[in-house]
Amino acid sequence: MSEPVLLVIDVGNTNVSLGVFDYHDGEGRLAQHWRLSTHREQTSDEVVISLITLFASEGRKTDEITDVILSSVVPPVVPIWERVSSKLFGRPPQIVGPGIRTGMPVRYENPHEVGADRIVNAVAAYELFGGPIIAVDFGTATTFDCISERGEYLGGVICPGVHISMEALFERASKLHRVEIARPRTVIGRTTTAALQSGLLYGYAGMVDSMIARIREELGAEARVVATGGLARRIASESRAIEQVAPFLTLDGLRILFEKNRS
Repeated sequence: MSEPVLLVIDVGNTNVSLGVFDYHDGEGRLAQHWRLSTHREQTSDEVVISLITLFASEGRKTDEITDVILSSVVPPVVPIWERVSSKLFGRPPQIVGPGIRTGMPVRYENPHEVGADRIVNAVAAYELFGGPIIAVDFGTATTFDCISERGEYLGGVICPGVHISMEALFERASKLHRVEIARPRTVIGRTTTAALQSGLLYGYAGMVDSMIARIREELGAEARVVATGGLARRIASESRAIEQVAPFLTLDGLRILFEKNRS
């Protein structure tokens, strides 16, 4: 039996993350990864053209793909990606949702409320680093997902993401302007730009550290902390609690779920 070539797709509110895993001796290795903007109004034909272009830019052909797995927190785009997968790869994607085997008991009061991306991150964090562990994802929202030593998904925290907080501030305060999220020279800003950067970077890192301290108190264990998402490295550089940055945690989680559910 030939080894798979796996395409993983994670559809978020802001971006779509994609990765191709090549398998050798039963082990998947991330060979290519891309990020697209999430457009709810895009047609399947437009997405197909984008993917053909991305594959060609890396010297790959779409007919190499043998399997596709998809997670999405944007329900309206799921049928679009299903059509894309059928058109381009000749098969529908496996979708992360009810019925998929995760190997992780979910202790949420209503397990169906947990976003697919949060389960994917939790599975990856536990499989790669063990438990107890807290996975922090800096996306449209910033999420903290908590996994016990026995590999149970316990729940977590959802906060507005850094960019959402910034946009809300600029929309409501007419004299403030958008700034790059960068490290200012001092915590005490001496210009409006520096003051905003200090609040966004140090303020957000402080919030993350405080939340992790409170979560660890409730867990009663010194849980490890892994961060992922677009701003993970920048926030982690100012955080005292984040121990590891795993930029491809969600893609790895999709690979792990594919392997758990492979017939």
